[in-house]
Amino acid sequence: MRLMPPPPARPTWPRPLRIPLRIPARITVRWPARPPAKRVCDLIGAVPLALLCAAPLLLAAAALYGATRAGVLVREPALGLAGRPFRTWRLRTEGAGRPGAWVRRCALDGLPQLLNVLRGEMSLVGPRPEARTDHPERLLVRPGMTGLWQVGARSDLPWEEMALLDRHYVESHWLGTDLAILAKTPRAAFQHRRA
Repeated sequence: MRLMPPPPARPTWPRPLRIPLRIPARITVRWPARPPAKRVCDLIGAVPLALLCAAPLLLAAAALYGATRAGVLVREPALGLAGRPFRTWRLRTEGAGRPGAWVRRCALDGLPQLLNVLRGEMSLVGPRPEARTDHPERLLVRPGMTGLWQVGARSDLPWEEMALLDRHYVESHWLGTDLAILAKTPRAAFQHRRA
């Protein structure tokens, strides 16, 4: 009888680690965050305002064009939220004589900034847009078409006081403040027109 050779010894590989695999029973999907209430209010306010102001804006643009025979829209550099640069829209009133003074007095020159609000570069309420700033806290919110500086005493304030009002707004703004400022803006603009 012939004997069979013993089977070769099994190689001694390191044993694999047995790690229990835990699969969550419920997978949660993260949807994009809801837009903040301020942005929603900006859109709800800017769309009807743009439609309501379209006719006066076109009349103002026609009057300015008739006086200057030049382009009536100006784009100026400004810093937005977190210091992002963008360009604000406004009507060119310089050199337009009486029509330019009338457009400024009626506060129509800033109405094209509604385009900036719709694009998310500006807000209806916030600090005044500036091309550069020595106050970095202003960059914590979007610049606005109106603000505490406008409903307080319009642009008659010195720059230092305007900067203080902007800082106060940045530190303590909430939706109720914005609604109160928006409610006071037409009256402030009317008083400025009569002055």
